[in-house]
Amino acid sequence: MTNGTLILRYGLFAVIATLANLGAQRCVLAFAASAMGFALAVAAGTVVGLVVKYLLDRRWIFGDRETGLRAHGRKFARYTGTGAVTTLIFWGSETGFWLIWRDDLMREVGAVLGLAVGYMAKYQFDRRYVFGGTGERA
Repeated sequence: MTNGTLILRYGLFAVIATLANLGAQRCVLAFAASAMGFALAVAAGTVVGLVVKYLLDRRWIFGDRETGLRAHGRKFARYTGTGAVTTLIFWGSETGFWLIWRDDLMREVGAVLGLAVGYMAKYQFDRRYVFGGTGERA
């Protein structure tokens, strides 16, 4: 896979995961428009986005063909671990935009910016610590 193809694919998957994340947030906020609802929305969006991105990255970015619950469990645990730092970037950006503007559109702008920066860092972490030795880019 060429660098250009990899970047386009990774970017597309980041957009898909971001839309899944924001969609999950909107679903939660539709039923709970409070401070607690906001926290639940951010958490739900994060989980949905994480699972979607893992499934896409594992197969289409890193070419991981390993099967079995043990292998997936181990890799997903590492993938989640590398996501912990990048999630703090995302949450901080989204929350900061919300606290400054108190506006849903600006909250989502902060989320998108935080996710973009986080995904750039996450690729490097995942290549080294999660999928090292697999795929065309490892």
